[in-house]
Amino acid sequence: MAGVMIVEDDATLLDLLRESLERRNYTVITASNGREALIKFRPSVVDLVITDLLMPEEDGLMVIMKIREMKPSIRLIAISGGGKAGPGSYLLMASKLGADHVISKPFLPSELVKKVKEMIG
Repeated sequence: MAGVMIVEDDATLLDLLRESLERRNYTVITASNGREALIKFRPSVVDLVITDLLMPEEDGLMVIMKIREMKPSIRLIAISGGGKAGPGSYLLMASKLGADHVISKPFLPSELVKKVKEMIG
């Protein structure tokens, strides 16, 4: 069973994404900010990380860089609504820092689940 970590500071969205992936038999680890994600990250368990970009404690761009250092083969999806600047610039930066795929908020959970399945089966 593939392992997915979801890093999202919006508790409602975090629960929705977790439930959507668990229903499809993924093992899911959650974190509400980047700092918590880096503490909980286990390279042997996690095959893919889904991270929001704008979060307290440690932003998603730092999460991408640090997790890439710990497990270069990890698959990464960056998600963002982008705040006042809009998602474009943050998502572009995430791609340049190593995100394999980017998704702009809002999105349907089914879109994310489909992308996860494409990336890790």
